[in-house]
Amino acid sequence: MRIAGVTLPDDKQLYYALPLIYGIGFTRSRIILKEAGIAETKKGKDLTAEEEQTIRTLAEAYTIEGELKREVGQNVKRLKDIRSARGVRHERRLPVRNQRTKTNSRTVRGNTRKTMGSGRRTLEKT
Repeated sequence: MRIAGVTLPDDKQLYYALPLIYGIGFTRSRIILKEAGIAETKKGKDLTAEEEQTIRTLAEAYTIEGELKREVGQNVKRLKDIRSARGVRHERRLPVRNQRTKTNSRTVRGNTRKTMGSGRRTLEKT
């Protein structure tokens, strides 16, 4: 079954197959299947043509895939253009939402793991 240009696997349960579409998570997957009146454990290969069409129309009612990616990209571009703090963090490819960067992040900042111990070493007095 194809929805919004994404081919869903036939051997997966629909509850787990629908989140493969960008913009649909497990919660929205459950909502779509409940509205369609289809069991979450049903697999893609067991669907009738009518059921497939119902799922497709319910899923495409949301902003998903290319349209959602375009919208998110425009939001990030707007933040960069107005030079907001979040926009600057996006430009520098740093964590945007208050994450710790001193030790946790693996970013352009260069915070990579050292295999030979910590960076600073003191000379032993002899």
